[in-house]
Amino acid sequence: MKKLFLIIGAPGSGKTTDAELIAANNDNITHYSTGDMLRAEVASGSELGSEINNYISKGLIVPIKIAIETIINAIKNAPTDIIIIDGYPRSMEQLNALDEYLYADSSLELCSVIEVHVSEETARDRVLGRNRGADDNTEVFDNRMKVYMEPLSDIQAFYNAKNLLHVISGEGTIEEVISEMGSFVKSKI
Repeated sequence: MKKLFLIIGAPGSGKTTDAELIAANNDNITHYSTGDMLRAEVASGSELGSEINNYISKGLIVPIKIAIETIINAIKNAPTDIIIIDGYPRSMEQLNALDEYLYADSSLELCSVIEVHVSEETARDRVLGRNRGADDNTEVFDNRMKVYMEPLSDIQAFYNAKNLLHVISGEGTIEEVISEMGSFVKSKI
């Protein structure tokens, strides 16, 4: 049985870096980000990849059914039985679609949803300080934060009710956060 961990957090919370480092330090863990999975499916030249590219190339959002199929394909083809996906779910629609799939497929267990919690001030300082691209500006950050926050309480409530939500502080050093998150993941596998 494959074991799945989801990592959510505000822009700038460090969730992708944390997940990448945990996977890099553990041969039995595979990490994916949702965007990377969609791009990899396009690069594979598959029929699904071609369909995804039709949306991405026009700047459109990939429909939820296709996104879920892509995520599930990546999980099923993962080289390890422990998978960490960061940045998912970002909406109740995404959460419900994945939950329906997990309910129907007994070969995959959602072990935990880890929320990397940082203050808005920390998130803002990190995003605006990294200057990775045109989207690292105040206006875009404010919008990304709004998009993240709107469904957050519903997502938290859903996973809390299933005793799956685990919140860790992302305010510490990368080493501290990785140590706490890595220990927690190991305790669940």
